[in-house]
Amino acid sequence: MVIGLNADKLDEYKQLHAAVWPDVLKMIKQCQIQNYSIYLRQLDDGRHYLFSYFEYTGGDFAADMAKMAADPTTQRWWSFCIPCQKPLENRAAGEWWANMEEVFHCD
Repeated sequence: MVIGLNADKLDEYKQLHAAVWPDVLKMIKQCQIQNYSIYLRQLDDGRHYLFSYFEYTGGDFAADMAKMAADPTTQRWWSFCIPCQKPLENRAAGEWWANMEEVFHCD
């Protein structure tokens, strides 16, 4: 997935993720997400973008994401993260982070 990052929030976003709240990490694991990474890159257009990758091991992604979204601690965490992010204008309806098409995978 990909999302923009507001340049004036770059340091704040990095600080937040240098010390993710333990209860947020716990909820991520409870929602069957593992091997979760977020990468930061400034592209040639001068803007900063975040790219994320995770592996979902559960059986009902929508239910697990609803569980995460309903968690008060996660909601508070997002209240700090969301102002840092700049969603892509061409993302699909209902997306915050825009999904990307996988064009290659090697196990």
